[in-house]
Amino acid sequence: MTKFLLWMVFSVLTLLFKPMGAFPSLGLDLGGSRQQRDIHCRDNLEYPNGNTCCLNCPAGTRLISPCTTAGQKGHCEECQYGTYTEHSNNLNQCFKCTLCRSDQETVRPCTYTHDAECRCKAGKFCAPDQPCEVCKRCSRCEEDEQIVRNCTSTTNTECKKIQHKSGSTSARASVIVPLSLSAAVVVVAVVVFALWRRRRGTDSQRNQPDGSKARQHYSDCPTEEGTNGEPRGLNLPRSLEDQQFPKLVPVNGEESLRKSFEYFEEMDINFHKRFFRLIGITDNAINNKEHLPYEDKIHELLNIWMEKEGREANLNDLLKALLDLNQRRTAEIIKEKAVSNSHYFCED
Repeated sequence: MTKFLLWMVFSVLTLLFKPMGAFPSLGLDLGGSRQQRDIHCRDNLEYPNGNTCCLNCPAGTRLISPCTTAGQKGHCEECQYGTYTEHSNNLNQCFKCTLCRSDQETVRPCTYTHDAECRCKAGKFCAPDQPCEVCKRCSRCEEDEQIVRNCTSTTNTECKKIQHKSGSTSARASVIVPLSLSAAVVVVAVVVFALWRRRRGTDSQRNQPDGSKARQHYSDCPTEEGTNGEPRGLNLPRSLEDQQFPKLVPVNGEESLRKSFEYFEEMDINFHKRFFRLIGITDNAINNKEHLPYEDKIHELLNIWMEKEGREANLNDLLKALLDLNQRRTAEIIKEKAVSNSHYFCED
């Protein structure tokens, strides 16, 4: 009887605990899978690491290793010099800072939390809706135009035609007639002056065979301009041109020469290789700089020339190379800018 009661008790207990041993474990597995699928981390604040949401690293840092506890930051490290991150993140690397080009100026330097800001230097611009590979020179309004808006670092100069007030027909006629007469007088005066000057030059050459006194009629520095706006003497014989061109003396040595490099941007692009070959730059060095923007290429090649020449580097040698290439107008412009900006003065 005692064995029978014990067997009954055992059977009842087995029936009671059997379902509790099967279903709860299945429910726990399902619950665990559902929890892993439904995990949601807060945008711009957290990132998932398995079943855990970790806090982002702050701006100016990067992630080295994630957290192991939900709601905590992992191991973050400050960005190295020359790199940055503007926002909180879970990036493994910081972004490289932008380097402003030689034709740009730095508006705001790069820090650990924001990139550098660049803009075109004064007198140049780059439209924001176009790829800014090189800053363009600002346009100048013509004589019959007026400025509507000055050039900025992002917009070119805007010009419009000058609108003259229209009067009556008789008034316009009275203005046209004097203008026509004035133009005729000017033309006659120019022709007479040209003939007189030509005759004077012929007489001078007769009396002075060596031409030494004739050359004194041409100013050494600054360059005078003729009636057509060209530097006077551009049509002289070649030997006389070379003698008439003044010799420049630097105000501040090597610094004056380097500051004059930008004036060579005026050079005709078709003469680039011939010019640099003439001053001793190899074709290999010239071709290595072809990928650079226009202004940067000029500066880089002139720096190579200056390092090669050392103390013998002289602006007069560069101007003579332009004269040898029959680029006298470019040489005149460079000379005028170097003198007017107080980098050089003309030798007495």
